[in-house]
Amino acid sequence: MDWIQRLHEAIDRYLSLERLRKENLLILHNLYKKLQIDQKVPNYEEIFHFNAINVTGISLQKDQLLQVQLGKYLQIIGIKKIDNRSKNISLRYFGKIEKIDPQTIEEVGEFVLRWRLEKSFLGVENYKELLSELLKKRSLE
Repeated sequence: MDWIQRLHEAIDRYLSLERLRKENLLILHNLYKKLQIDQKVPNYEEIFHFNAINVTGISLQKDQLLQVQLGKYLQIIGIKKIDNRSKNISLRYFGKIEKIDPQTIEEVGEFVLRWRLEKSFLGVENYKELLSELLKKRSLE
């Protein structure tokens, strides 16, 4: 494989990831509004200040994706560090899982997964910036 072909493949991978990210952010924002998370976190960008977002009442494991946990409550929980302690913050409470319609369950699962995808993109950007700073410092020495 010559270098031009490798370059084209790298560009294609980059563009594919950028398209995925843009589409993901658009759908994530729509779900943020539709699930009324904006009532608890009015500024959309603030949802990315959470260290993690979890859900209760359904599974997000690959082999049990969206499987309902009977007797549980459907809730989206944000986890944020406050004063060096992790704090759970309810972003949206839906009630007893048995009373929730399947579409809402699917949208809740999708919101959490799409948030995690964007958070991973943000992590990559952070590490790229840190490596860039490291290389700048190294070149100054």
